[in-house]
Amino acid sequence: MRQRPPLTPIIAALPSTVPFVGPEAQERERGRAFRARIGANESSFGPSPRVIERMAGIARDMWMYCDPDNHDLKVAVAAHHDVKAENIVVGEGIDGLLNLVARMYVAPGDAVVTSLGAYPTFNFHIAGVGGRLVTVPYENDRESLDGLLAAVRKDKAPLVYLSNPDNPMGSWWEADELIRFIEALPETTMLVLDEAYGELGPASALPPIDISRPNVIRMRTFSKAYGLAGIRCGYAVAESQVIRDFEKIRNHYGVSRMAQIAGVEALADQDYLQSVVARVEAGRRRIAGIAEQNGLKPLVSATNFVTIDCGGDGAFALKVLQGLLSRDVFIRKPMVPVLDRCIRVSVGLDHELDIFAEELPGALAAARGN
Repeated sequence: MRQRPPLTPIIAALPSTVPFVGPEAQERERGRAFRARIGANESSFGPSPRVIERMAGIARDMWMYCDPDNHDLKVAVAAHHDVKAENIVVGEGIDGLLNLVARMYVAPGDAVVTSLGAYPTFNFHIAGVGGRLVTVPYENDRESLDGLLAAVRKDKAPLVYLSNPDNPMGSWWEADELIRFIEALPETTMLVLDEAYGELGPASALPPIDISRPNVIRMRTFSKAYGLAGIRCGYAVAESQVIRDFEKIRNHYGVSRMAQIAGVEALADQDYLQSVVARVEAGRRRIAGIAEQNGLKPLVSATNFVTIDCGGDGAFALKVLQGLLSRDVFIRKPMVPVLDRCIRVSVGLDHELDIFAEELPGALAAARGN
């Protein structure tokens, strides 16, 4: 048998798993397409028409490398948040930035605090650098600020992750509670505040951006409200030295020319963004109504999805999910205990929610053995 070059001990010890199995992989396995793609929290409404027009117009220029400085997009983002370009770093979506944060702040064996059942890609990156995850259970379907803080102090964690609004439950904390949490953190602990759904929740959930704090990184994305999930572009706002530290290791050609230009154009069309926010609000009401008509409990959401309490345990909710998948409706669900009693349904186009409404009763009946 041939020998092979050895992996590093950290990578060799990792399981061969990924955080998500995409709908495309599921369609290949099933041999047919989904009729309703309402599981990945994408924006079915797509980007602004002016973004689409601009992207079409620059397609011929994609033979050129991107600007490795991301200059125009950084300037546009900085203006949008009333900060300086030196306070912005651009990356391949929030996922790409989380990978950099893990490399920047976590040494092998370090404790890293997150909520049990929170965004799994963060955990994936922490495992990749040999960090030790410390997980804090949700309380009343919200991430526990007091629990996260206690865990940080107990384990002297250099990094803590919090999403607000939250995925997978759709819950949120108001800004004053977040400020209290931030002020109570040790100065040596970096907070990653993931605000992927920030444009979709109440403005009162977003604290003012304070670029003087060296231990807070605010992350945003063009994947959700801006409708550009497939283009992989996000950014972080932080104190200038933190941004300079990102520059030491980021992939300078990682964000394509198309993504940079699309991001600038998307930020410029705030009227379209507000129209999407209104459509998402209507979609959340529609999903909640469908759930209630079937005797289920929708959780109040500040995101572009609604998490639905199926009224049983995790095994029952999994049967509901599988029943919907078999009926060509792509959704997802939380998988950790207590949260796993729920399914999660993204806001989709009207015809997709029509299909969900048609198929949910049958999936519930099958799950109940009727």
